[in-house]
Amino acid sequence: MLVHLRQYKHEEVQFDDNRTTGESQTEDTVDKDPEEYFGKSTDEFTAETWETVEHEGDPIQRRSLTIDGVASVSVPQEPTDEDDPDLPGRTVQIRMGGTAEYVAQAEIVEAQDETPQDPESE
Repeated sequence: MLVHLRQYKHEEVQFDDNRTTGESQTEDTVDKDPEEYFGKSTDEFTAETWETVEHEGDPIQRRSLTIDGVASVSVPQEPTDEDDPDLPGRTVQIRMGGTAEYVAQAEIVEAQDETPQDPESE
């Protein structure tokens, strides 16, 4: 199954001589090591660059993730300790090949079976 998610995080503010607080820091925080976000290599994930968007009047960062080879997707009923109520999304569990990956602060955009079976052929 192919799953498309949106993931959110707070904008990371870095101070230097050329920037002021609140100015977009997106270019300085894009494409970090996937292990920093997921705890292990995620070569099977396709992630776009973080972009700055507005949420409830504050700048936050958002990116799209496309994950191939997913067996199942679920969202815990109760928020996890990792969930931030100030951001959109919740922790999403992705099962692939017998392992479970967790994507914090994510929203499911679409899940698509790449090889749907015709119910009449079964």
